[in-house]
Amino acid sequence: MADRDHEEPLHVVFFPWLAFGHMLPFLECSKSLAKRGHRVSFISTPRNIERLSSNIPSDLSPFFNFVSFPLPQVENLPVGAESTNDILLPDQVQFLKKAVDGLQTNFSQFLQNSTPKPDWIIVDFFYHWAPPIASEFKIQCAFFHIVPASFVNFMWGDMEAAVADNGAWRKTVEEFTVVPKWIPPPSNLAYRLHEAKSLLFAYQDNASGIMDLKRFSIVAKGCSLFVIRGCLEFDPVMFSLAEQLFKKPCIPVGLLLGDDIRKEAAVVHPNSAEARIFEWLNKQSPRSVVYVAFGSEAMLSTEQERELALGLELSKTPFLWVLRRPAQAVAELLPEASEEQINGYGVVVTDWVPQLKILNHASVGAFFSHCGWSSVIEGLQFGHPFVMMPLFADQGVTARRLEAEMVGVEVLWDGEDGSFTREAVAKAVRKVMVEEEGKTLRSNAQKLQEVFIDKDLQESYVDKLIQHLRDHK
Repeated sequence: MADRDHEEPLHVVFFPWLAFGHMLPFLECSKSLAKRGHRVSFISTPRNIERLSSNIPSDLSPFFNFVSFPLPQVENLPVGAESTNDILLPDQVQFLKKAVDGLQTNFSQFLQNSTPKPDWIIVDFFYHWAPPIASEFKIQCAFFHIVPASFVNFMWGDMEAAVADNGAWRKTVEEFTVVPKWIPPPSNLAYRLHEAKSLLFAYQDNASGIMDLKRFSIVAKGCSLFVIRGCLEFDPVMFSLAEQLFKKPCIPVGLLLGDDIRKEAAVVHPNSAEARIFEWLNKQSPRSVVYVAFGSEAMLSTEQERELALGLELSKTPFLWVLRRPAQAVAELLPEASEEQINGYGVVVTDWVPQLKILNHASVGAFFSHCGWSSVIEGLQFGHPFVMMPLFADQGVTARRLEAEMVGVEVLWDGEDGSFTREAVAKAVRKVMVEEEGKTLRSNAQKLQEVFIDKDLQESYVDKLIQHLRDHK
């Protein structure tokens, strides 16, 4: 590409939090730079590097270097756990944060020995110690937000007041349920009460000794640039607002679509586990199946999963559900299940599935999702409307954005306790899949698809980011 033919290539370090929802966007961004001839150093732990390294095409190998930092073992962190995907109990994530805080010496030694010296370090908010160490070596840092600009603004828009008040400027859970005063009207950006309760972790002490709010604050102040996964065509107001709130450049990097998504999604390998999934999908009518998946980190309780299963059955709509549970637990969770099928309506899969290939299948008509940003991007790339069940973090705000764009219907939860009924599940599914409203939702999703699948448009954002990195290194 053009960058290889002109100026001296950059050396950029990427350092994501140990969650696949973070590592994969960081990896796509780093691959985009490597494709343009820039040198990339990607820091993670040995097990994660083993998982990620197969995603690097051979032609990028000369520009790509994985840097392995062994993760210190800390008490109460499961042995061998090197990502949130290795943890089944949410309360154990705090011990992963404590473990990564033990990587400071590794990071310092890497910068000291690195040749050539990095021009930039693109860092996640968990590593509050990284910008101060980088400054000792006179290296600039950029803060990469893998979540939408709307969440960044909602959650941290009054950060200085929050830090001054030790994280308590929102003094009640209810204050998360109203649109913040710094978000311009009209706006629906607010959390449901049960969603708001999940945000309190960011303002509480944990085993690492530092709350997430302070991690964010230190990284934000130590970085000269915010990089946000998104594009102006979807969120124009939120990017300009971010620059006003945080008083530094806030650059969209695009949606980071990766390689040719449609070409990749069209290939199904015969005689494999995925082939059995597609045998079932091939028997279904066009746009009749709702695909149900909640990512690698979002977790429902056993009671919630059972109610969801009964709601899917009640909807009388074919479904393919990727359930993050051991296969042997499905029979206990769903005693009415016969092998993988539930009363002939749906299929439950406990293994990894090729999500893009499933979303690309002609029989899939909607995406039942937790509204993680990566899942939303993938769903809209195929023009699918959403059945929405946001669970924590940015997902509630993202669901409100999809609601404002009229591309999704939420499952209505009961009151404050974070419960929902099978009837609410069935009602939401049928609205999207069967009733007249679904046609409008699908039409709106297909209009957004034009932006979310535009490879040239999204790549142009990467070019603009690289130019900024060049101009300010």
